[in-house]
Amino acid sequence: MKTRTVLIIVLSVGIIMLVASTLLSRQMGANLATHWNAAGEADGYGSNFMGLYLLPVITIVMTAFLLFVPKIDPLKANIESFRSEYNLFVLFFAGFMVYVHSLTLAWNIGLHFSMNTLLIPAFGLFFILTGRMIRKAKRNFFIGIRTPWTLANDEVWGKTHQLGGKLFIVSGLLTAASIIYPPAAIWVLLTTGIGAAIVSTIYSYVVFREVEGKISN
Repeated sequence: MKTRTVLIIVLSVGIIMLVASTLLSRQMGANLATHWNAAGEADGYGSNFMGLYLLPVITIVMTAFLLFVPKIDPLKANIESFRSEYNLFVLFFAGFMVYVHSLTLAWNIGLHFSMNTLLIPAFGLFFILTGRMIRKAKRNFFIGIRTPWTLANDEVWGKTHQLGGKLFIVSGLLTAASIIYPPAAIWVLLTTGIGAAIVSTIYSYVVFREVEGKISN
């Protein structure tokens, strides 16, 4: 999918989010639920701006930023080699934000439900698509597992991202599977996500040492 197409879609969706928020605001009070605890219950409240407009604004700004960043990367030619996958990831990010905002609006007009139960599959899919994208990523300064060792060598980058991509996919699958016991979902997400990042970082150093050893010999 082309970058311009993604930008047009996101801007259009962002405007729809803002309009929907304005129309539904008449059915809401002054303090809106903006945060939910591990049990999926609202435990934080904010102003109308926080509850109605913050997520749409963040969605538009962050998506525009993510689409612009590759243009200033010194290795932007590498990004172009997986740009279609990256653009799909950015589009999903926007869709994920729309989904969260829709749940927030639904809650604040009185349709109460377990927020965690509805968010678990979305977080799982987000991690799966993240893993899929980084497995295809080529060396660059903005996207992927950027350690001193992956940035220094294409082979280290490639091997690290193959492993890291698989780990994030597994993290996403386990997170999605935790819907059978929602209270554990946040811990599964954090444990597997952080674990995937730590293992990938250590692995990048180990591979770098191996590659440097081959070169020196």
